[in-house]
Amino acid sequence: MSIELIVLDVDGTMTNSHITYSEHGDEIKSFNVKDGLAISSWRRLGKQVAIITGRTSTIVARRAKELHIEHFYQGIGNKKEVLESLLEKLDLTMDNVAAIGDDLNDLPMLKAAKISFVPRDASAYVDKIANVVLSKRGGDGAVREMIEYLIVKEGLEKKYLELWE
Repeated sequence: MSIELIVLDVDGTMTNSHITYSEHGDEIKSFNVKDGLAISSWRRLGKQVAIITGRTSTIVARRAKELHIEHFYQGIGNKKEVLESLLEKLDLTMDNVAAIGDDLNDLPMLKAAKISFVPRDASAYVDKIANVVLSKRGGDGAVREMIEYLIVKEGLEKKYLELWE
């Protein structure tokens, strides 16, 4: 069964997990452009992307909109429960899901997904249950590494490269 949906945590996977506040209370995060290109490519292959994150941030909402991520959930306490509800809506199963997370609140979702990924700097407890421990850190291309792993695993390399020819 093929992977049709990737599920992304944000802090520590799409970002380096640093949150900076300005003196005016603005929140600052940095996203990796290379992750963004891989996410866009995955979508162009006819696959789907979801963000399920525990925090709530207008910056993350902006990034999700910029990347045209169609399934966006923030402020979520139980990520697995939201994922199960999304799968029912999309008529998919956990066998169609790859997920990335880096911390303890991601454990149930990562355990449920067909393939689970963690960045190199994830919690040691989360490392233990992951199918793949990536060589990249969160916010430093871990999402791209995950997607390119899936591209190879799913036999989509030719289509992936044709997107950019």
